[in-house]
Amino acid sequence: MDKTNTEIIIIIFTIIILFVTIGIVLLFTIFQKRKNELLKQQKLAKEEFEKEIAETQIEIREETLRNISWELHDNIGQLLTLAKIQLQNTTKENVKEVSETITKGLNEVRALSKLINPEAINNINLKEAVQLEVDRFNRLEFIKSSLTITGSDIDIDKKATIIIFRILQEFFSNTIKHSKASELSVCLSYTESHLKILAKDNGVGFLSEEKKEGIGLINIKNRAKLIGANALFTSEKNKGTTLEINYKL
Repeated sequence: MDKTNTEIIIIIFTIIILFVTIGIVLLFTIFQKRKNELLKQQKLAKEEFEKEIAETQIEIREETLRNISWELHDNIGQLLTLAKIQLQNTTKENVKEVSETITKGLNEVRALSKLINPEAINNINLKEAVQLEVDRFNRLEFIKSSLTITGSDIDIDKKATIIIFRILQEFFSNTIKHSKASELSVCLSYTESHLKILAKDNGVGFLSEEKKEGIGLINIKNRAKLIGANALFTSEKNKGTTLEINYKL
C-alpha cells in the first residue's frame, strides 16, 4: 500500500471518528436536554400535587369548621337550652331526664373535639374519618348512613388518604344537599393490591348526559387522577347515585 492510499484511509477514519464524536455529542446533548425537561416536568408536577394537597387540607378544615359551627348553634345549643329549661323546673321525676340531656350534650362535644384536632386532618385514617362522618349523619338524623369494611384495613399513603376523603366528603355533601336521599351506604373493600370504595345514595339521581352545576364531577375525577385512582359515577333518575373509586395500593 503506497503512501497516498494510507493517507486517504487515515483521512477517512478521521472523518468517521469526527462524525461519530459529533453524533455522540449531539445524542448526549439531546438526552441531557430531555432529561432536564423531564426533571422540570416532574418538579412542576410535584409542586402542583403538593399545592393540591394543601388546598384539599384547607377545604377539609373549612368543611369541618362549617359542620362544627352548625352543630354548636343548632344541635348542642338546643341541648343546652333544653337542659336549662329542664333545670328550671327540676323535680325528682325529671332529674334523670335532665341528666340524659346533659350527657347527650357532653357526647356531642366529645365527638366535635375529634374533628377540631388539627392532627386529625394531617394524619387522617380513612376508615376512622369516614366513620366519624357516618356517625355524625346518623347522630344529627341527616340521613340513615352505614359503613362496611371488607378485607384487612391497610394504612395507605397519607396524601392519597386526604384526597380520597375529600372526594367522599364532596359526594356526601352533594347527597345531603341535593339528592333528597334517605339512605347513604359506604363500603371500603381492601385487597392486597387495591382499595375499592363504593358510596351510594337512594336519591333522585341524574341522567348521565345532564350537566349538574355544583356536583363537582370534574373536580372529583381530576383529584382521583392525581393519586393514580379512577373515579366513576353511575346514576339513574329517581334511583340514586353511586361513586366508585379504585385506588392501587
